[in-house]
Amino acid sequence: MRKLNRVIFTFLLTITLTSCEKDDICVEGNTPLLVLEFFNVADTTAVKNVTALRIVGEGQTVTVNTFTDRSNLSSVAIPLRTEENSTTFYLISNSASNDNGQETGNIDTLTFNYDRIEDFKSRACGFVVNYDNVSTELQTGSGNWIADIEVIRASVTNSDSTHVKIFH
Repeated sequence: MRKLNRVIFTFLLTITLTSCEKDDICVEGNTPLLVLEFFNVADTTAVKNVTALRIVGEGQTVTVNTFTDRSNLSSVAIPLRTEENSTTFYLISNSASNDNGQETGNIDTLTFNYDRIEDFKSRACGFVVNYDNVSTELQTGSGNWIADIEVIRASVTNSDSTHVKIFH
């Protein structure tokens, strides 16, 4: 009887241990953000804050939520669209609202074009989108606060360093 109990216990223990599956916790990362850094146009090596910066995606009614709205920043990370090959943003310097709630800051329209590369991370994480061949288009007009743009890293695979320099 003891042998039979031992065999049954071993059998049940083996089934229990082999039926376990890995946790579905994603620790391998997410789709990276595009990092913009702002520089002084007169001294292109000097970082320069943008006063009361606001960024709104084209067709959106809310601001980008990856940083504090209307803050004075020299660097921001923003999300690119994962389902399209371009994303357009309104970058607003000296952002404020008048009595009617309308924006009174200096608005520049900047489009980022790129190729999307889907990368399968794991069953838990699924696919992550990386971006390659990043380029920019600044809609020019009178009164642009952005003077020049330089793409430093045309491949966006992480959010650890600057991808695009903006001079103002």
